[in-house]
Amino acid sequence: MLLELLSIFRTNNPLRAIGDSFAKMFTITNEMTISAGNMLFEGHANPELRTLLYQKDREVNKLQRTIRKKVVAHMSVAGHRADVPYCLLLMSLVKDVERLGDYAKNLSEVIDLRHSVLPDDEITSELGEIRSGVESAYQLALDVFTTSNSERAIELIAQGRDLAHRCDALLGKISRSKYDAASTTAAVLATRYYKRIDSHVLNILSAVVMPLHKVDYFDEKEITTETKPK
Repeated sequence: MLLELLSIFRTNNPLRAIGDSFAKMFTITNEMTISAGNMLFEGHANPELRTLLYQKDREVNKLQRTIRKKVVAHMSVAGHRADVPYCLLLMSLVKDVERLGDYAKNLSEVIDLRHSVLPDDEITSELGEIRSGVESAYQLALDVFTTSNSERAIELIAQGRDLAHRCDALLGKISRSKYDAASTTAAVLATRYYKRIDSHVLNILSAVVMPLHKVDYFDEKEITTETKPK
């Protein structure tokens, strides 16, 4: 299905404009995540950068509403019934991208709980590695999606699942640490937000290798190196 949707994006079909808006949303939320990570690890947020991040979040929300409106309008036109599955897929993916913007914004707000850099220790080092892994996958995901590269998608999904397990393990380390309340809260929230960002990126990648009714689910028994795009 994804290959067929992507072929529509490359034609004069009205869904092409929706595809362009989706790509723009993804790019903006990627920028937001990187900016929020910089704020977190630098321990402060320049007011102008914080304002810009919020402006980008509003732009993402506006794009989501625009896409929803166009999808509904497209589906209401006689003769477009065949596009219903693609429209449903778009609505699902767009929601994931919108949530990515929300979590980036949440991540940027963690520094309000602790007005300094996180402790220079093993926990922060591990969090930094998780951040790098999430941002790297995020950077690659749109190209993997738009080219329907199933082999690369499977690799990124496997890496993303490993990152999620690392987040869970890190929470255990934080719970056993001697952090003060502010540091504990900041570290826990940052870890959870990176896990959620990772999860939504995986949801988008799942569309490359799973049929519509199984998007957001990636059972290891079904996703193999022989998986073909659905």
